[in-house]
Amino acid sequence: MNCIYTPSSKLLTLEVTEEIDHHTAEKIRRRADYEIQRHMPRKTIFDFNSVTFMDSAGIGMIIGRYKMATNFGGTLEIVNVKPNIKRILEMSGILKLVEIKENILNEKFV
Repeated sequence: MNCIYTPSSKLLTLEVTEEIDHHTAEKIRRRADYEIQRHMPRKTIFDFNSVTFMDSAGIGMIIGRYKMATNFGGTLEIVNVKPNIKRILEMSGILKLVEIKENILNEKFV
């Protein structure tokens, strides 16, 4: 997972570079928690551009990061979601909490 923090806008972007299943969700969760606690961003963005598979462990991981981000007064968004992942997110009802955007409008990863 790649992380970019932009201090001027207090924006944390987390690029998930692997499938999200039971085995990888814990690793993503630990890294995301560390980065959110470290920076306390106003907005946290998960970039799912490279994610081709996600199971229920991914839903739990997103909900937990949503709770953490909002506890610090921030928001959480997901961007670059493939149609099959979007269907999973829609069926889970998580879209009532977390907004999906089509792409990142600010800086990209270097």
